Amino acid sequence: MAPVLPLVLPLQPRIRLAQGLWLCSWLLALASSLTLLCSGHLLIQLWHLGTFLSPSCPFPALPRTALAAGALALGTGLGGAGASRASLDAARYPAWRGVLGPLLVAGTAVGGGLLVLALGLALGLPGSLEDGLEEGLGTALVHYKDTEVPGHCHAKRLVDELQLKHQCCGRHGYKDWFGFQWVSSRYLDPGDQDVADRIQSNVEGLYLIDGVPFSCCNPHSPRPCLQSRLSDPHAHPLFDPRQPNLNLWAQGCHGVLLGYLQGLAGTLGSLLAMTFLLQALVLLGLRYLQTALEGLGGVIDAEGDTQGYLFPAGLKDMLKTSWLQGGVAPKPAPQEAAPGQALPQEGPPEDQ
Repeated sequence: MAPVLPLVLPLQPRIRLAQGLWLCSWLLALASSLTLLCSGHLLIQLWHLGTFLSPSCPFPALPRTALAAGALALGTGLGGAGASRASLDAARYPAWRGVLGPLLVAGTAVGGGLLVLALGLALGLPGSLEDGLEEGLGTALVHYKDTEVPGHCHAKRLVDELQLKHQCCGRHGYKDWFGFQWVSSRYLDPGDQDVADRIQSNVEGLYLIDGVPFSCCNPHSPRPCLQSRLSDPHAHPLFDPRQPNLNLWAQGCHGVLLGYLQGLAGTLGSLLAMTFLLQALVLLGLRYLQTALEGLGGVIDAEGDTQGYLFPAGLKDMLKTSWLQGGVAPKPAPQEAAPGQALPQEGPPEDQ
């Protein structure tokens, strides 16, 4: 049975393989550490922005999976660095002989599987952000006025912090506030005729105005901020309401958050791809180094050539051997009698 992908490794190539593995293992540890930092940062950002994301949006699964994949890749990198360093010393290598097998299996099956899953999520899940942010931001704007309603009393503060920090206004622009009641009912005088007319003119009984909260104002503007009567061309004679420069943030929060989170997901996807390639190189190198040293009794500087391989036999032979060792081999058929030779017949013994 011929081994799979054999590679002849003389003395100098074996030493260079161990040294290169040591370097690649530390590069894998560095890449996986960056993956952990990026996925942790994304998870923290989603924790802060969770109010503006729909609960049914699956995007938060990406940083959680990337955290697990990065942690296993970091362990693989540190283990590979220790094993490759120990392989250069015949006295230190025997302690690693029993570790390499489980390390290779765990790194390939569990670590590789998690990296592939995280890469798939990094490619597929950012598209779900658009609908998730659309629904989440709409819900947050609806509850902006509910400062005394349990469960929504922090919505106003969170929306104001979002608009000030990310320099955005409304869901897609400042005019989105015209369709929501953002003034709390506790500040409205039911006896005011203007308030009563605005509430009665709305089908849902909401107090709608053509104004925006203070958090939509640009604090760096040299002119006073226009917050009310923005659609009235005669309310502010010195300013043209048809111009976009109303001292308000021009961008909507949906586009700003979408670009921000998708940018973080793209960076995380690049780090995951780099980590996956480095882990594949480290695992392949460790397997060749392990099989080569097994042929030399664990002594890397032994004289003569040795052979490294991925599997000791071909896939067909490995499956056949496993099948036979499992006790399911077909039983041999009973030997047939020779032609012309009668089979012995059993009968009662003859009387003496």
